[in-house]
Amino acid sequence: MKNTQLKKRWRCSRTPLLNKKEVCLDLRDWNDEIFKEALSKGITAYYCDPANVPQEFRQKVTIYSDSPAGDVLVVPLGKEVPQAKRFAVYAFVLNYGDVEKLISAAKLGAEVLIVDTKDWKIIPLENIVAYLQKTSAKLMAKVDSPEEVETMYGILEKGVDAVLFKPKSKADIGRIFDAINYIAKVQLSPAKVVEVKDVGMGDRACVDTVSILSMGEGMLVGSKASFLFLVHNESIGSSFTEPRPFRVNAGAIHSYILTPSGGTKYLSEIKAGDRVLVINMQGSARPTTVGRVKIERRPLRLIRAEVDGEEGSVILQNAETIRLVGIDGKPISVTEIKPGDKVLAYITKEKARHFGVAVDEFIIER
Repeated sequence: MKNTQLKKRWRCSRTPLLNKKEVCLDLRDWNDEIFKEALSKGITAYYCDPANVPQEFRQKVTIYSDSPAGDVLVVPLGKEVPQAKRFAVYAFVLNYGDVEKLISAAKLGAEVLIVDTKDWKIIPLENIVAYLQKTSAKLMAKVDSPEEVETMYGILEKGVDAVLFKPKSKADIGRIFDAINYIAKVQLSPAKVVEVKDVGMGDRACVDTVSILSMGEGMLVGSKASFLFLVHNESIGSSFTEPRPFRVNAGAIHSYILTPSGGTKYLSEIKAGDRVLVINMQGSARPTTVGRVKIERRPLRLIRAEVDGEEGSVILQNAETIRLVGIDGKPISVTEIKPGDKVLAYITKEKARHFGVAVDEFIIER
């Protein structure tokens, strides 16, 4: 009965859930190939001339337009607002007076506020996000590149509701798709430890992030891409060490680490500026940026575990401050782990990886 309850709790599915943010593409300079590429990626909001949208796709998308023929009429800030029509207000925000006008437009019934802040992007949007919390209007921020997207979604932690982006090529669609989609949830499994042994000296990587990691959070790392262990962060101090809540001592450099896109990288490849995925004991995930990676030679310990006949292993530094996460959410030091203990792991059906991307082919990893 106990094992059945564990399976129900941790193993509903092995498919990661993607976080999906909203994006509207500015296709006023119409490009049929870009439109079809975007539609294939699931992007359904466009700022364009409705006449350009093929009729077979018309019911599948939302059209923002300067003409009443669209689904949402876009009105410049300061112009008379329409009656009995869904409308959005497009505003160039250059000073605080523009912010006040924008808030007034929201109170008059604007469904969406499309904001172009020119050079000053963060401070004006912080003010608008704060003011809009008591209205039903959505905030859409114009961005000039996919790299700006995450900043927009992180403003005052709440972020904007959507972004407006003008793609220059089909390649831009892939970049914006990656920027707005990342793994938000994975299903963790209880893995039974079957072997613990010291394996001598080797090179291990500490991944120092630009974020503070909380108790129960870590990164998914392992020697098999299909069997990754939740390695805890170093937020727990001791009489000999200070807490380093930004760090995960992730293991030997050959190890795989799960990335926000759902792919993997080798720890030896990770560097400052890369994106990694932080996961908590419930499987909730969030991306963060690497600030530094430290690779040093240290004594290592192998931990092998099993889930339903599937075995996987991870090689970690042999030290008291390095921990996996138990099924109760409590960190367990690698110096104390023993056969029979249960730790959290992420198991996938895809066994093979090609440059970090899951592929369907025969492979054996031990």
